[in-house]
Amino acid sequence: MFDATLLMEWVEFAVRWTHVITAVAWIGSSFYFIALDLGLHRDRNLASGADGEEWQVHGGGFYHVQKYLVAPSEMPGDLVWFKWESYATWLSGFALLFLVYYLGGSLFLVDPNVLDIPVWQAVLISLASLAFGWIVYDMICKSRFGDDNTRLMLGLFVILIGMAYFYTHVFSGRAALLHLGAFTASIMTGNVFFIIMPNQRIVVKDLIAGRKPDPKYGKIAKQRSTHNNYLTLPVIFLMLSNHYPLAFATQYNWVIACLVFLMGVTIRHYFNSVHARKGNPHWTWAATVILFIIIAWISTAPMFRYPEDAAIPTAATKFAQAEGFDHVTDIVMGRCAMCHAAEPNWAGILWAPKGVLLETPAEIALRARQIYLQAGVTHAMPPANVSYIEPGERAAIVAWYQAAMARP
Repeated sequence: MFDATLLMEWVEFAVRWTHVITAVAWIGSSFYFIALDLGLHRDRNLASGADGEEWQVHGGGFYHVQKYLVAPSEMPGDLVWFKWESYATWLSGFALLFLVYYLGGSLFLVDPNVLDIPVWQAVLISLASLAFGWIVYDMICKSRFGDDNTRLMLGLFVILIGMAYFYTHVFSGRAALLHLGAFTASIMTGNVFFIIMPNQRIVVKDLIAGRKPDPKYGKIAKQRSTHNNYLTLPVIFLMLSNHYPLAFATQYNWVIACLVFLMGVTIRHYFNSVHARKGNPHWTWAATVILFIIIAWISTAPMFRYPEDAAIPTAATKFAQAEGFDHVTDIVMGRCAMCHAAEPNWAGILWAPKGVLLETPAEIALRARQIYLQAGVTHAMPPANVSYIEPGERAAIVAWYQAAMARP
């Protein structure tokens, strides 16, 4: 029998895999070129007229790399462009945002405890915020305020603080941190698509036409590339945060997000300094550890949870009304709620895994799809079947979910 839920789960898996692959490619090339640029020997009078050079060894071979400050005297015929890594990462990330948070908005995007709004409104806010981020950032970069890069970075940090507070007061905690990551990643890809690549095309066009390229285009592109360099690690943290409720499901999740951006700066400052041969600023590691300890402490603040007396949201009604719901509720509360609770009573578990609470009928109805996939179709939950859920109980979960999906 055709099962749309299973199909969508595999589609989501494929898109997530694609997103990870392209992100690794983009981040890898970005970090490599930043390290290469910082490590170039610029104290050598090169016959080629290049600004700097470096010898590298990898995979059993030696590489001689040279960088031209503006452009070489002649355009090479086999120029390699690095752009699709960025585009593919953003496109696959947006596709994942659509599949998980837009289609599953009633579960993952909207939290009535934070702001009780329809899913369609939340989706519009999501889209508008991503566009807003790029437009405001780009305008600031092009203004006189952006002439000072340190001042510009501080201004960007203030914007990120504001967006962190905004997202955590509009979306669910999980969606809020992920959106802050998407907000930042959209700025990064916007830098590539709207600034870095167009500027490089201008330089290439001038070379082909026999004109000397204006060095300002390279300077602007390098500024945006530097911004991307410092924003990368926080984005990775925010994208991974949806797996860790200690990061997203606490009262001060927006503060945690802001501190993560500072950790990104301290970590990258160390590596950038080392690559540029400007010493080993070990203080950055101490600062990073201190920031991480502060984050861990803040995460002990009370977690959000769904009130026991809350009404079942409309999107979950069909699961609560489907035949077998009462039986499934008993199964889940008996086999799963000892861990998936605001105060777990299973030894060694201090917080509900992934922030999933299954203590009330409303929470169980809301998590119907996850229960079906994790404890019905597959045996992923409970881990190692520690609560001894029986085959007949798994079959009951499958029958209940499929009965709900068959409802008009």
